[in-house]
Amino acid sequence: MSENLDTFEDVSNPLDSVEDLLTGNNWIFNRPNPDELTVHVSGKHDAYQLTFLWQEDYSAMQFFCDFSLKIPEARSEMAGRALSSINERLWLGHFDLPEGTRTPRFRHTSLFRGWTQSSGAEHVEDLVDIALVECERHYGIFRLLADSVYIDNKTLALMLTEEAGEA
Repeated sequence: MSENLDTFEDVSNPLDSVEDLLTGNNWIFNRPNPDELTVHVSGKHDAYQLTFLWQEDYSAMQFFCDFSLKIPEARSEMAGRALSSINERLWLGHFDLPEGTRTPRFRHTSLFRGWTQSSGAEHVEDLVDIALVECERHYGIFRLLADSVYIDNKTLALMLTEEAGEA
C-alpha cells in the first residue's frame, strides 16, 4: 500500500443520507454539528431517541436507539442476564445499558469506507428499521426491569423466552 494513500479517503458523510431519510419520513431532527444527528421517534410502545455519530477518521458511523426507560441500579445483575440473552439472538447490533444513564439502548457501528451518499442511504434505512423492530420486540423486558415492583428470575426467564407467534 502506498504511503500517500489515505485508507479512509473520499468517504461521504452518511449523516447526509440520514437527513434525507428523516426528511422523507417527516421526522424533525437536530443536527448540532456535521458529525452528529438526533431525532425522536414514536414507536408502538415507547418514544425512542435515535442518535447518529460520524467518525470521519475511521469512516464509521455509530448509531444508538435509546429507550425512555431507566433501569434501577438494584436490577443491574438481572439486566445483565437479560442483555446477554437478547444479544445472543441478534444478527446486527446489540443492546447495552450505559452506566451513566441506565437507559437501555440498541447500538451498532457501521463502516462506510468507499461508500457514497447514495450507496449508504439504503443501509441507513435498514439500520433504523432493524433497530426500531428490535426495540419494540424487547420493550416488555426492559419495561419489566424498569418499572415492575416485583420481578424474580422465573419471570425474567419467561419474558426472555422466544415468541412463536402472535395471539
